[in-house]
Amino acid sequence: MTRAPGTDVRRRGRVDAAAVIRAAVADVFGTIGELGRRLRDTHAAARERGEPWRASDVAALREPVVELLAAPGAVPVGMGAILAPDVLADAPLQLEWWQVPAGAARPTRLEVDLNPSSLGFYDYLAAEWFDVPLRTGRRHVVGPYVDVHGTDLYVLTLTEPVHVDGEFVGVVGADVPSARLEGMLLPRLGDPSDQVLVLDDDGRVVLSTSGRWLVGSLVQRAPARWAHQRLLDLPWTVLTPGGLDTPLG
Repeated sequence: MTRAPGTDVRRRGRVDAAAVIRAAVADVFGTIGELGRRLRDTHAAARERGEPWRASDVAALREPVVELLAAPGAVPVGMGAILAPDVLADAPLQLEWWQVPAGAARPTRLEVDLNPSSLGFYDYLAAEWFDVPLRTGRRHVVGPYVDVHGTDLYVLTLTEPVHVDGEFVGVVGADVPSARLEGMLLPRLGDPSDQVLVLDDDGRVVLSTSGRWLVGSLVQRAPARWAHQRLLDLPWTVLTPGGLDTPLG
């Protein structure tokens, strides 16, 4: 965390839950943004050589990504870059993603079928974590959901768009286990009696300090007299005691 409770994240003697959560997510996006810079660097290097941008250039991201995933205390379990169609000279589609599978000691590259003619085709262009940054030009968070492509964990996928000379060339992102997000945030949210509930735009629980709401469950109506605070640039709303009973959705 870049901001500790007791500085700018306290409000009227209590921890400002929205500020704590925003700071934690900003830290993850800071790492993702560095990966985006490195992706743009591979494009610039190919241009300086007078060569087209190729899949092998993007594959050079492997070393920094593996180092980030293997670092002590690393929050993400998966990171990488997913390219827009036909931006690479030798690959119509390209997904360069490395993750730490359940029980594994070292990150491995995620292998998916990118052949549109195949029954097992992985159409990432239709995925929310790719489509929303493409359409909006803004970062996005999807989940929590069960990652069936290797980690088998309940995760959130955070992505942001990458542009080169104003052209969208893909997204960079990270998978963060819900349990790690909770472990990082709960000690920073003050007294356990200070309840905090975080919902996505569908009304599903992203984070809760109470056993009353389970991560991933659907909340039809906010608790009575709870305040709502929308997080800018994120599809989340933070709820804390002290507002009105408001229907969601």
